[in-house]
Amino acid sequence: MSERRLKLKFPKRFLWGVATSAHQIEGGLHNNWTVWEQENAKSLATQAPYQYGDLDNWNAVKPAAKSPDNYISGKATNHYELYEQDLDLARKMNMNAFRLSIEWSRIQPEKGAWNAAAVEHYKAVLAACKQRGIEPIVTLFHFTLPVWFAEIGGFEKRANVKYFVEFAEHILQELGSRVRYIITVNEPCVYAHESYLRGSWPPQVQNRRRMRAVLKNLAAAHNRVADIVHKVNRRYKVSVAKNSAYVYPGDDAVLTVRAAGIMQYLQDDYFLKKVVKRCDFIGVNYYQSARVYGYRVHNPDIEVNDLGWDMQPQHLQQVLERLYDTYHKPVFVTENGVADAGDRYRKHWLAQSIMAMNQAIEHGVDVLGYLHWSLTDNFEWDKGFWPRFGLFDVDYTTFTRMPRPSALWLARFLKQQKEMRDGKR
Repeated sequence: MSERRLKLKFPKRFLWGVATSAHQIEGGLHNNWTVWEQENAKSLATQAPYQYGDLDNWNAVKPAAKSPDNYISGKATNHYELYEQDLDLARKMNMNAFRLSIEWSRIQPEKGAWNAAAVEHYKAVLAACKQRGIEPIVTLFHFTLPVWFAEIGGFEKRANVKYFVEFAEHILQELGSRVRYIITVNEPCVYAHESYLRGSWPPQVQNRRRMRAVLKNLAAAHNRVADIVHKVNRRYKVSVAKNSAYVYPGDDAVLTVRAAGIMQYLQDDYFLKKVVKRCDFIGVNYYQSARVYGYRVHNPDIEVNDLGWDMQPQHLQQVLERLYDTYHKPVFVTENGVADAGDRYRKHWLAQSIMAMNQAIEHGVDVLGYLHWSLTDNFEWDKGFWPRFGLFDVDYTTFTRMPRPSALWLARFLKQQKEMRDGKR
């Protein structure tokens, strides 16, 4: 990135930080995912060559991908014990925001039973954020469920929504003024699609009707929690974190253009229209775009990340502008990152994403902040530990964190931003 681009100026109150989720970093959990991991680790390892064998980096990831241990979250990155160390890393990188999820299974391990010690832990994490001048962004549902809730049908049943609302009301009452930004549901469409259509995540259902029921119930859960939160205090800013993509036609054919429009609607608007009236902003998780020919996606795939995803970080601009123009709500990049163990692309990804946000802001979009996925490497759900999204490399034996070159670059950029905010430049 050129020196001129390094000196881009963002709004004074712009939030720069990272996004995380409890299951992927904390360790020591017991929820529906940990149960599923134990039951499926061997089969996931056996399937790995068929799932990922055509990746360019297969030889490098093969030992981990073919090991059942890779699919057991275990202690993850041990963040539950090392959270202060991780927050220190974020602060040293000149960040002022940190997205974390409150693990429901810790707070309410049994129906009707509240774990006071777990509540105190999260209070301590938020206090540690405040001590470092870091704004916490709290997520209430990031894919994992208490075992008891999953056993009664989870979000498939509308009657079960009340249990999530009770959890949200309880924990937010406990956390009080320590929190301002609240994400009720993370990537509802990804969760519903992977768990209830593809059947690749627990409970491994393949049923379109049940998938739609889950989406409707997640929307109802958000709306009910948002109503409660806003009644308590309008200071709270509530939204969902919506996985978004820029869907664009690869040619001018009528079929292509119409198909791209339908895909874009299903990607973003089908769910957002159910919740946007009760969102103070729109949380945007962006990882990839989709180029359409006819009625199929055919991405350029000139450069792909370690998961084989086509990389088009510059399209974040179009995503932000479309959502802002459509819904007239501030937008917040709540996740954005790249699986890149060798750190070959992450600096470029960051630079292009930053440029994309800057261009969107120049075009009048109200962008609240940017949260990179993620601070450290972590447990990537059904793929386990081998995909590396972290600014910091993690040694899963010692839990040592080591900054990648892209992390050092981002730290320098954020230092410039801080100096401009403080009037030192």
